[in-house]
Amino acid sequence: QVQLVESGGGLVQPGGSLRLSCAASGFTFNDYDMSWYRQAPGKEREVVAYIFSAGGRTNYADSVKGRFTLSRDNAKNTVNLQMNSLKPEDTAVYYCNARNYALGRAYWGQGTQVTVSS
Repeated sequence: QVQLVESGGGLVQPGGSLRLSCAASGFTFNDYDMSWYRQAPGKEREVVAYIFSAGGRTNYADSVKGRFTLSRDNAKNTVNLQMNSLKPEDTAVYYCNARNYALGRAYWGQGTQVTVSS
């Protein structure tokens, strides 16, 4: 069965760092684009960072460019989101997503809370 298990969320002060991880199982990881979304209270879910299955090219939301770095380890079926210089507006529930457009399949993790506050 498909699983995306996120970890690494928590409470951090402004300017601090967190590293989110997503462990995938139950599907052919190498064939899926991986991404992180976030949803703050009262706001729509938005994509934060995206990494393609082929070549590992990444895209980032303008709001996190230069602060967040997304990477994938195809040998371990994991993706990691390194978040630096965190701001209060980064506070949200962060979700891991796996997507294969050719197959028309997408999977979501359960989410992990990130709170940036002094």
